[in-house]
Amino acid sequence: MKIPTDLKYSIDHEWVRTEGNVATVGITDYAQSELGDIVFVDITTKDEDLDAGELFGNIEAVKTVADALMPVSGKVLEVNTSLEESPENVNDDPYGTGWLIKIEMRFPEELEKLLDANAYENLCK
Repeated sequence: MKIPTDLKYSIDHEWVRTEGNVATVGITDYAQSELGDIVFVDITTKDEDLDAGELFGNIEAVKTVADALMPVSGKVLEVNTSLEESPENVNDDPYGTGWLIKIEMRFPEELEKLLDANAYENLCK
């Protein structure tokens, strides 16, 4: 299980990479392995302002559907449209080509409530 040390993590298994006030969000390697083969990613919240913990999309695997939740509050700026044709990117490269959304953070201080790599690893044990 890969847990990059330069990211922040939610207890709901989303990861966050920040560049200034923009955060890229995806699901963790642990989450994708628990879901199994991902066959569809449904995100229809582009341009919406959402609070931390709110639903921004769904990830459908062969045997289940999982909610994708906002790790921090913000406006959804971009959705990874390549996942429409290649949802398996979430399985193959969850921290790279399998990213889900980019958001403009409303309250960057919410990042402090997220887990670092060590705390997230302990959560997954």
